[in-house]
Amino acid sequence: MKKAKILVTGGTGYIGSHTVVELDAAGYEVVVVDNFSNSTPEVIDNIESILGKKITFLELDCADKDHMRVLFAKHPDISAAIHFAAYKAVGESVEKPLEYYQNNLSSLLCLLSEMSAGGRRGSVVFSSSCTVYGQPKPEHLPVSESAPLQPATSPYGKTKQMSEEILADAALALKGALKVIALRYFNPVGAHPSAQIGELPRGVPQNLLPFVTQTAIGLRDHLSVFGNDYNTPDGSCIRDYIYVCDLAKAHVKAVDRMLEKAEEMDGNIEYFNLGTGRGLSVLEVVNMFKVATGVNVNYRITGRRAGDVEQVWADPSKANSVLGWSADTPLDEVLRSAWKWEKKIRAK
Repeated sequence: MKKAKILVTGGTGYIGSHTVVELDAAGYEVVVVDNFSNSTPEVIDNIESILGKKITFLELDCADKDHMRVLFAKHPDISAAIHFAAYKAVGESVEKPLEYYQNNLSSLLCLLSEMSAGGRRGSVVFSSSCTVYGQPKPEHLPVSESAPLQPATSPYGKTKQMSEEILADAALALKGALKVIALRYFNPVGAHPSAQIGELPRGVPQNLLPFVTQTAIGLRDHLSVFGNDYNTPDGSCIRDYIYVCDLAKAHVKAVDRMLEKAEEMDGNIEYFNLGTGRGLSVLEVVNMFKVATGVNVNYRITGRRAGDVEQVWADPSKANSVLGWSADTPLDEVLRSAWKWEKKIRAK
């Protein structure tokens, strides 16, 4: 028997596509929407290859009110939405702030307007980010949900902070008709074990691991390491790298909680940090990739990149205990999954 119908916005993107697979495995009926601004229609075929069946997909822009109105008219029985539809590159957001504010905030506002129209009740899992913490002070590392939010270091981070405020205000105003769980990701990496879906950035990658794999396969001459003069053991930035399939499963746990255990929620909005609890530097990841795959990666040290924080990693204990979730896939396995994905897409 199918569970509730779940909307996944940005569902052909990197994290969205993996979450669609996990939702289906958990028995949910899934409606996927995307405008392919950072993905391709081929992702739909690849998801269907993994699932062995067709999925319900609509091509539309979540920042367009009319598009969202049509969506909810076709699917008035949507019980919850997982909202991924947003631009996500820190560096690009510094260069194109207006595009980030327009897209990321408008898509959320259009979703909330339609979800609450006509007295409709609903639940939203929001794709947030550890960037809301800015550069945490040393006493707040690893970062728990009680850590104070610092000024974001990029327009991307600011849109996540603003979106969380919008969601909190909406959940309060709608008096129980809207439930929200904001999942603050650390750094998603890797690909599905099937190598059917994975991270495929357009143009020059903004995230570390795609740049590593593209360099390893010869698509890039070298990897640029942005700074080696940070206050870290080897001078490069430290992040918490979480396997995308583990991350996807956390979204299922969040939906389960809102739809099946809403009475246990602490108010109408909750926040969870999603990470491994382990911080690794850029240079550590590069070296671990070589060990895991046997492939060397040429790299060069360059200047610091605008918008980067020095070091941040998660305290995931709240998600572990409350959601019953953990990110426990070994990083060497994650790195091999990314390499398998890179080889697959370049073999075409």
